Amino acid sequence: MIEQRRIDLPTGVTLNVAAAGPEDAPPVILLHGFPESHRTWREMVPRLEDEYRLIMPDQRGFAGSDKPHDLGDYRVDKLVADLLALAQSLGHDKFALVGHDWGGAVAWAAAIRGGPHINKLAILNSPHPLIFQKTIIDDPDQRAASQYIRRFRETGMEDHIRDMGMEAFFEKSFSPHVDLAAIPDEERKAYIDEWSGDGALEGMLAWYRMSPIEVPAIDERADYPDWVLTGVPDIHVPMKIIWGMQDKALLPCQLEGLEGLIDDLSIERIEDAGHFAVWEKPEPVAAALRDFL
Repeated sequence: MIEQRRIDLPTGVTLNVAAAGPEDAPPVILLHGFPESHRTWREMVPRLEDEYRLIMPDQRGFAGSDKPHDLGDYRVDKLVADLLALAQSLGHDKFALVGHDWGGAVAWAAAIRGGPHINKLAILNSPHPLIFQKTIIDDPDQRAASQYIRRFRETGMEDHIRDMGMEAFFEKSFSPHVDLAAIPDEERKAYIDEWSGDGALEGMLAWYRMSPIEVPAIDERADYPDWVLTGVPDIHVPMKIIWGMQDKALLPCQLEGLEGLIDDLSIERIEDAGHFAVWEKPEPVAAALRDFL
Protein backbone atom coordinates (compact mmCIF):
# COMPACT_ATOMS: atom_id res chain seq x y z
CA MET A 1 0.00 0.00 0.00
CA ILE A 2 1.43 3.37 -1.05
CA GLU A 3 0.31 6.43 0.88
CA GLN A 4 0.81 9.98 -0.33
CA ARG A 5 0.80 13.36 1.36
CA ARG A 6 2.16 16.82 0.75
CA ILE A 7 4.86 17.98 3.14
CA ASP A 8 5.83 21.61 3.65
CA LEU A 9 9.59 22.02 3.90
CA PRO A 10 11.60 24.88 5.41
CA THR A 11 13.35 25.15 2.02
CA GLY A 12 10.24 26.96 0.76
CA VAL A 13 8.61 24.18 -1.25
CA THR A 14 5.92 21.62 -0.62
CA LEU A 15 6.69 18.15 -1.90
CA ASN A 16 4.28 15.37 -2.71
CA VAL A 17 5.73 12.35 -0.90
CA ALA A 18 4.75 8.73 -1.39
CA ALA A 19 5.63 6.19 1.29
CA ALA A 20 5.30 2.46 1.85
CA GLY A 21 6.44 -0.10 4.39
CA PRO A 22 6.37 -0.15 8.20
CA GLU A 23 6.94 3.23 9.81
CA ASP A 24 9.43 1.71 12.25
CA ALA A 25 11.47 -0.06 9.53
CA PRO A 26 14.86 1.30 8.42
CA PRO A 27 14.22 4.41 6.30
CA VAL A 28 15.24 4.52 2.64
CA ILE A 29 14.74 7.71 0.61
CA LEU A 30 14.42 7.08 -3.13
CA LEU A 31 14.90 9.96 -5.58
CA HIS A 32 13.55 9.75 -9.14
CA GLY A 33 14.87 11.35 -12.30
CA PHE A 34 13.65 12.87 -15.57
CA PRO A 35 10.94 12.76 -16.81
CA GLU A 36 9.36 10.77 -14.01
CA SER A 37 8.08 11.02 -10.44
CA HIS A 38 7.86 8.81 -7.37
CA ARG A 39 6.27 6.22 -9.69
CA THR A 40 9.79 5.39 -10.89
CA TRP A 41 9.85 3.05 -7.90
CA ARG A 42 6.52 1.31 -8.62
CA GLU A 43 8.20 -2.06 -9.16
CA MET A 44 10.45 -1.70 -6.11
CA VAL A 45 7.65 -1.14 -3.59
CA PRO A 46 6.18 -4.68 -3.56
CA ARG A 47 9.68 -6.14 -3.49
CA LEU A 48 11.12 -4.02 -0.66
CA GLU A 49 8.26 -2.68 1.45
CA ASP A 50 8.27 -5.59 3.90
CA GLU A 51 11.78 -4.72 5.07
CA TYR A 52 12.11 -0.95 4.70
CA ARG A 53 10.25 2.31 5.13
CA LEU A 54 10.32 3.57 1.53
CA ILE A 55 10.09 7.36 1.19
CA MET A 56 9.59 8.47 -2.41
CA PRO A 57 9.15 12.20 -3.02
CA ASP A 58 8.26 13.92 -6.24
CA GLN A 59 11.23 16.26 -6.39
CA ARG A 60 10.69 19.99 -6.85
CA GLY A 61 9.59 20.79 -10.38
CA PHE A 62 8.02 17.38 -10.91
CA ALA A 63 4.54 15.83 -10.77
CA GLY A 64 2.67 16.66 -7.56
CA SER A 65 5.32 18.85 -5.95
CA ASP A 66 5.80 22.61 -6.14
CA LYS A 67 7.32 24.00 -9.32
CA PRO A 68 9.19 27.23 -8.56
CA HIS A 69 9.44 29.66 -11.47
CA ASP A 70 12.93 31.03 -10.73
CA LEU A 71 15.73 29.00 -12.33
CA GLY A 72 17.88 29.74 -9.30
CA ASP A 73 15.52 27.60 -7.25
CA TYR A 74 16.89 24.54 -9.06
CA ARG A 75 20.53 24.92 -8.03
CA VAL A 76 22.11 21.75 -6.70
CA ASP A 77 22.40 23.11 -3.17
CA LYS A 78 18.65 23.70 -3.04
CA LEU A 79 17.90 20.19 -4.29
CA VAL A 80 20.16 18.67 -1.63
CA ALA A 81 18.56 20.92 0.98
CA ASP A 82 15.13 19.50 0.05
CA LEU A 83 16.42 15.99 0.65
CA LEU A 84 17.85 16.76 4.08
CA ALA A 85 14.83 18.83 5.11
CA LEU A 86 12.48 16.02 4.10
CA ALA A 87 14.40 13.50 6.20
CA GLN A 88 14.39 15.85 9.17
CA SER A 89 10.68 16.59 8.83
CA LEU A 90 9.98 12.83 8.97
CA GLY A 91 12.21 12.36 11.99
CA HIS A 92 14.99 10.42 10.27
CA ASP A 93 18.42 11.53 11.43
CA LYS A 94 20.05 8.76 9.40
CA PHE A 95 18.79 7.06 6.27
CA ALA A 96 19.83 5.06 3.23
CA LEU A 97 19.63 6.94 -0.06
CA VAL A 98 18.81 5.59 -3.52
CA GLY A 99 18.86 7.74 -6.63
CA HIS A 100 18.19 7.24 -10.34
CA ASP A 101 19.09 9.67 -13.15
CA TRP A 102 18.66 13.24 -11.78
CA GLY A 103 17.74 11.72 -8.43
CA GLY A 104 21.16 10.10 -8.56
CA ALA A 105 22.72 13.50 -9.24
CA VAL A 106 21.19 14.83 -6.02
CA ALA A 107 22.33 11.72 -4.18
CA TRP A 108 25.90 12.06 -5.50
CA ALA A 109 25.95 15.72 -4.48
CA ALA A 110 24.65 14.97 -0.98
CA ALA A 111 27.26 12.25 -0.46
CA ILE A 112 30.10 14.39 -1.82
CA ARG A 113 29.15 17.14 0.62
CA GLY A 114 29.54 14.64 3.44
CA GLY A 115 27.60 14.87 6.68
CA PRO A 116 26.36 12.23 9.08
CA HIS A 117 22.88 11.63 7.67
CA ILE A 118 23.45 9.17 4.81
CA ASN A 119 24.48 5.72 6.03
CA LYS A 120 24.33 3.93 2.65
CA LEU A 121 24.12 5.15 -0.93
CA ALA A 122 22.83 3.30 -4.00
CA ILE A 123 22.98 4.82 -7.49
CA LEU A 124 21.12 3.59 -10.57
CA ASN A 125 22.32 4.83 -13.96
CA SER A 126 23.46 8.22 -12.77
CA PRO A 127 27.08 9.31 -13.29
CA HIS A 128 29.56 10.68 -10.80
CA PRO A 129 29.75 14.39 -11.73
CA LEU A 130 33.54 14.45 -12.10
CA ILE A 131 33.66 11.44 -14.40
CA PHE A 132 30.62 12.64 -16.34
CA GLN A 133 32.15 16.05 -17.02
CA LYS A 134 35.51 14.60 -18.04
CA THR A 135 33.99 12.03 -20.39
CA ILE A 136 31.70 14.59 -22.03
CA ILE A 137 34.83 16.51 -22.98
CA ASP A 138 37.25 13.63 -23.66
CA ASP A 139 35.11 10.76 -24.96
CA PRO A 140 33.57 11.43 -28.40
CA ASP A 141 30.86 8.83 -27.93
CA GLN A 142 29.75 10.21 -24.56
CA ARG A 143 29.83 13.76 -25.90
CA ALA A 144 27.61 12.71 -28.80
CA ALA A 145 25.25 10.86 -26.45
CA SER A 146 24.94 13.98 -24.26
CA GLN A 147 23.92 16.44 -26.96
CA TYR A 148 20.28 16.13 -25.89
CA ILE A 149 21.23 18.18 -22.82
CA ARG A 150 22.07 21.12 -25.07
CA ARG A 151 18.68 20.83 -26.71
CA PHE A 152 16.84 20.70 -23.38
CA ARG A 153 18.59 23.92 -22.38
CA GLU A 154 17.43 25.83 -25.45
CA THR A 155 15.05 28.72 -24.86
CA GLY A 156 11.51 27.74 -25.75
CA MET A 157 12.06 23.99 -25.55
CA GLU A 158 8.96 23.64 -23.36
CA ASP A 159 6.87 25.31 -26.07
CA HIS A 160 8.39 23.01 -28.68
CA ILE A 161 7.39 19.98 -26.59
CA ARG A 162 3.84 21.28 -26.22
CA ASP A 163 3.66 21.89 -29.95
CA MET A 164 4.77 18.34 -30.76
CA GLY A 165 2.25 16.96 -28.27
CA MET A 166 2.68 14.91 -25.12
CA GLU A 167 2.16 11.60 -26.89
CA ALA A 168 5.10 12.38 -29.18
CA PHE A 169 7.18 13.51 -26.20
CA PHE A 170 6.39 10.24 -24.45
CA GLU A 171 7.67 8.28 -27.43
CA LYS A 172 10.79 10.42 -27.81
CA SER A 173 11.54 10.12 -24.09
CA PHE A 174 11.25 6.35 -23.79
CA SER A 175 11.45 4.65 -27.19
CA PRO A 176 15.27 4.93 -27.46
CA HIS A 177 15.58 3.13 -24.13
CA VAL A 178 12.77 0.61 -23.72
CA ASP A 179 10.07 -1.24 -25.62
CA LEU A 180 7.08 1.09 -25.33
CA ALA A 181 4.81 -1.95 -25.19
CA ALA A 182 6.35 -2.73 -21.81
CA ILE A 183 4.91 0.48 -20.32
CA PRO A 184 1.29 -0.10 -19.21
CA ASP A 185 -1.37 2.22 -20.60
CA GLU A 186 -2.12 3.57 -17.14
CA GLU A 187 1.52 4.57 -16.74
CA ARG A 188 1.51 6.31 -20.11
CA LYS A 189 -1.57 8.28 -19.05
CA ALA A 190 -0.01 9.17 -15.70
CA TYR A 191 3.15 10.51 -17.36
CA ILE A 192 1.17 12.64 -19.79
CA ASP A 193 -1.09 13.99 -17.05
CA GLU A 194 1.95 15.00 -14.98
CA TRP A 195 3.71 16.67 -17.89
CA SER A 196 0.57 18.57 -18.85
CA GLY A 197 0.28 20.41 -15.51
CA ASP A 198 0.96 24.12 -15.15
CA GLY A 199 4.70 24.78 -15.09
CA ALA A 200 5.53 21.08 -15.30
CA LEU A 201 7.77 21.19 -18.37
CA GLU A 202 9.46 24.38 -17.16
CA GLY A 203 10.19 22.76 -13.81
CA MET A 204 11.59 19.55 -15.30
CA LEU A 205 13.76 21.36 -17.84
CA ALA A 206 15.10 23.71 -15.16
CA TRP A 207 17.13 20.78 -13.82
CA TYR A 208 19.06 20.69 -17.09
CA ARG A 209 19.37 24.44 -17.34
CA MET A 210 20.84 24.84 -13.86
CA SER A 211 23.20 21.87 -13.89
CA PRO A 212 26.88 22.85 -13.65
CA ILE A 213 27.78 20.17 -16.22
CA GLU A 214 29.10 21.76 -19.42
CA VAL A 215 28.21 20.07 -22.72
CA PRO A 216 30.24 21.37 -25.68
CA ALA A 217 29.02 20.90 -29.22
CA ILE A 218 30.39 17.80 -30.92
CA ASP A 219 33.11 19.65 -32.88
CA GLU A 220 33.84 22.30 -30.23
CA ARG A 221 37.23 22.52 -28.53
CA ALA A 222 36.67 22.42 -24.77
CA ASP A 223 38.72 22.55 -21.60
CA TYR A 224 37.80 21.20 -18.20
CA PRO A 225 35.81 23.64 -16.02
CA ASP A 226 37.69 24.96 -12.99
CA TRP A 227 35.72 22.75 -10.60
CA VAL A 228 37.02 19.64 -12.39
CA LEU A 229 40.62 20.79 -12.01
CA THR A 230 40.01 21.46 -8.32
CA GLY A 231 38.41 18.05 -7.85
CA VAL A 232 35.65 16.96 -5.48
CA PRO A 233 35.82 15.25 -2.09
CA ASP A 234 35.87 11.47 -1.92
CA ILE A 235 32.79 9.58 -0.74
CA HIS A 236 33.14 7.73 2.55
CA VAL A 237 29.79 5.96 2.94
CA PRO A 238 29.26 2.43 1.57
CA MET A 239 28.08 2.60 -2.04
CA LYS A 240 26.37 0.29 -4.50
CA ILE A 241 26.08 1.21 -8.17
CA ILE A 242 23.49 -0.65 -10.23
CA TRP A 243 23.91 -0.01 -13.95
CA GLY A 244 21.83 -1.02 -16.94
CA MET A 245 24.60 -1.60 -19.46
CA GLN A 246 22.44 -0.87 -22.52
CA ASP A 247 21.99 2.78 -21.47
CA LYS A 248 22.27 4.87 -24.65
CA ALA A 249 22.63 8.22 -22.85
CA LEU A 250 25.11 7.23 -20.13
CA LEU A 251 27.75 4.94 -21.59
CA PRO A 252 29.82 2.31 -19.73
CA CYS A 253 32.71 4.80 -19.48
CA GLN A 254 30.82 6.25 -16.50
CA LEU A 255 31.91 3.22 -14.48
CA GLU A 256 35.62 3.76 -15.08
CA GLY A 257 37.74 5.36 -12.37
CA LEU A 258 35.15 5.25 -9.59
CA GLU A 259 37.33 3.21 -7.25
CA GLY A 260 39.63 6.19 -6.73
CA LEU A 261 36.73 8.40 -5.61
CA ILE A 262 34.80 6.07 -3.28
CA ASP A 263 36.09 4.23 -0.23
CA ASP A 264 33.66 1.31 -0.22
CA LEU A 265 32.20 0.52 -3.63
CA SER A 266 30.46 -2.39 -5.32
CA ILE A 267 29.06 -2.36 -8.85
CA GLU A 268 26.21 -4.51 -10.17
CA ARG A 269 26.02 -4.56 -13.97
CA ILE A 270 22.70 -5.58 -15.54
CA GLU A 271 23.69 -6.53 -19.04
CA ASP A 272 20.23 -6.77 -20.61
CA ALA A 273 18.79 -3.50 -19.25
CA GLY A 274 19.03 0.13 -20.25
CA HIS A 275 18.58 3.50 -18.58
CA PHE A 276 15.27 2.61 -16.91
CA ALA A 277 16.43 -0.69 -15.45
CA VAL A 278 14.65 0.14 -12.19
CA TRP A 279 11.31 -0.79 -13.77
CA GLU A 280 12.51 -2.52 -16.92
CA LYS A 281 14.29 -5.29 -14.97
CA PRO A 282 12.89 -4.98 -11.46
CA GLU A 283 13.89 -8.39 -10.11
CA PRO A 284 17.69 -8.02 -10.43
CA VAL A 285 17.51 -4.35 -9.35
CA ALA A 286 15.46 -5.18 -6.26
CA ALA A 287 17.75 -8.10 -5.43
CA ALA A 288 20.82 -5.88 -5.68
CA LEU A 289 19.22 -3.23 -3.49
CA ARG A 290 18.03 -5.77 -0.94
CA ASP A 291 21.48 -7.34 -0.66
CA PHE A 292 23.06 -3.93 -0.17
CA LEU A 293 20.57 -2.19 2.09
